[in-house]
Amino acid sequence: MLVRLHEDMKTISVISQKGGAGKTTLAVHLATAAQRAGLTTAVVDLDPQATARRWGDKRSAAPEVVSDHAVRLPALLDAARANGADMVFVDTAPNADQAALGAARAADPVLIPCRPSAFDLEAIEATLTLAELAKKPAAVILNAAAPRSGLTGEARAALTAKGAKVVPVVVHQRAAFVSSVIDGRTAMELEPGGKAAAEIVELWEWVHGQA
Repeated sequence: MLVRLHEDMKTISVISQKGGAGKTTLAVHLATAAQRAGLTTAVVDLDPQATARRWGDKRSAAPEVVSDHAVRLPALLDAARANGADMVFVDTAPNADQAALGAARAADPVLIPCRPSAFDLEAIEATLTLAELAKKPAAVILNAAAPRSGLTGEARAALTAKGAKVVPVVVHQRAAFVSSVIDGRTAMELEPGGKAAAEIVELWEWVHGQA
């Protein structure tokens, strides 16, 4: 049986060496936004906690979510390419240097979620260094930011001072992100006209322009 190889498939790895940065939430939301934009999309869950896979198990629609050990990532990406995927989002585990490095090396761009807090900003150096080792372009997403907080601007300035590329779209802490994933949905499906949905659509448009 012939398979359709998709040579132009893009791989976007969502990496943070710090737990609680919101990697899985961003990965599944961006993958769903890409699917809704007409792309064939998949999520590869490399985190042993398998949060993205459990979200996918509750979901009756695309994107497909597969989980496996990090050493299987090249084979999983080959399979996605053979099945005609346009874009794959890789959700990684925190504090897994070799696995995260493999995901960074497989990526076209690396996305680094970071909460605008002192602890998260201090911890981001390791992830930025990892992207440098992989020789892949990386951008920091300020995620779970408190609406109307001055900390967001301060965090952006601090990251820029470190030489990091910061995504112009800020994703704020909103109830729709928490509520929607409980039953395998996203903020775009729970509240299509809401602020959370608008932020993800704007973020997706930026990511799509970079990939």
